[in-house]
Amino acid sequence: MVPRYSRPAMTAIWEPEARYKIWFEIEAHATQKLGELGVVPPSGAKALWDWWATNPRIDVEAIDAIEAVTKHDVIAFLDWVAQQVGPEARFMHQGMTSSDVLDTTLSVQLAQASDILLADLDALLAAIKRRALEHKYTPTIGRSHGIHAEPTTFGKKLAEAYAEFTRCRARLVAARAEIATCAISGAVGTFANIDPSVEEYVAEKLGLSVEPVSTQVIPRDRHAMYFATLGVIASSIERLAIEIRHLQRTEVLEAEEYFAPGQKGSSAMPHKRNPVLTENLTGLARVVRSAVTPALENVALWHERDISHSSVERFIGPDATITLDFALARLTGVVDKLLIYPERMKKNLDKMGGLVHSQRVLLALTQAGLERDASYRLVQRNAMKVWESDGQLSLLELLKADPEVSAVMSAAELEDKFNLDYHFKAIDVIFARVFGE
Repeated sequence: MVPRYSRPAMTAIWEPEARYKIWFEIEAHATQKLGELGVVPPSGAKALWDWWATNPRIDVEAIDAIEAVTKHDVIAFLDWVAQQVGPEARFMHQGMTSSDVLDTTLSVQLAQASDILLADLDALLAAIKRRALEHKYTPTIGRSHGIHAEPTTFGKKLAEAYAEFTRCRARLVAARAEIATCAISGAVGTFANIDPSVEEYVAEKLGLSVEPVSTQVIPRDRHAMYFATLGVIASSIERLAIEIRHLQRTEVLEAEEYFAPGQKGSSAMPHKRNPVLTENLTGLARVVRSAVTPALENVALWHERDISHSSVERFIGPDATITLDFALARLTGVVDKLLIYPERMKKNLDKMGGLVHSQRVLLALTQAGLERDASYRLVQRNAMKVWESDGQLSLLELLKADPEVSAVMSAAELEDKFNLDYHFKAIDVIFARVFGE
């Protein structure tokens, strides 16, 4: 966890105190149910909850000191609780194994992290929608391979991002549901020493679903899908960040990150206004995606369990969720304050002498009776003259002067094919599909 890229609410989920609090709740709820079943005296759970109600402070340093001797984190925690509660604490952990505590806790933490990330996505979606509607009909050039293609609108570009992050949100909802499972099934997952109703009780108390069958650990395909989902969200962040970075290049400059009063872009060059936030987002996306492969490799454990996954998850759980939380918030701020330059968009759109209308002419010539290849050849030979003149020549004027073109299309018909609004006739349909009617 790097403080520079962390936000308090998400970081708090992964603090030792928060983890131990969940451990206690799991143990206390399990002891409560065991008391109801008559396996242990009801006084066991009462002692635990009474202590928790009066002094819920977790002494992390004391637990760490015990672990330094026992070399086992769960045993260290249980020993520390027993020191606080007294003899009744001996009824904790009856029939349970460490993985019951550790895996169920991780499920709670990832579910809590998901709730923050879903709220982050909601804020990002709201910002994108606002800017998309603002620039629904702002003409700009669409690019393929980085080269001018055909006209589009800046609002449509943002609508694309909105649709993508809507899909991201749906995936995260599904991933949260899949990861939020509880396993209190004992050694090798057979319930030999603990009744399945204890698992059901703890799951209900913690807002989790019951793991149908655990091997002693919750199957790690669930976690693999969860972190893969975070990786996809990170890639979507990067896609929008790279679009903004390209649009901010000096020779494009159709949009740029907000540049605050007093901000400085370079230690050497006072004129610089660099896309530092979106460049940062590209890097943060790489960090989140770096969790995906280890999560996939955690799926294959030996027999009923080993702990090769454990050290990995101590890293990727906090790092991926904290980094993604920060990245989503940063992207929301970028979109919210993004400086957008319609006049520069128009200038770039007109830069290449009308080449962006070449397809309309191609189609019109075929409809006028020419073979497609012949139509393509006629348009291309004039288009290449415009290209080689760096847009100084006009495609429309060259086509009007071309005898093979003028033989099948009048000047007025050609001019109609250079109408910019033609390209935006379905924008309403697209927006209705993305945002609703």
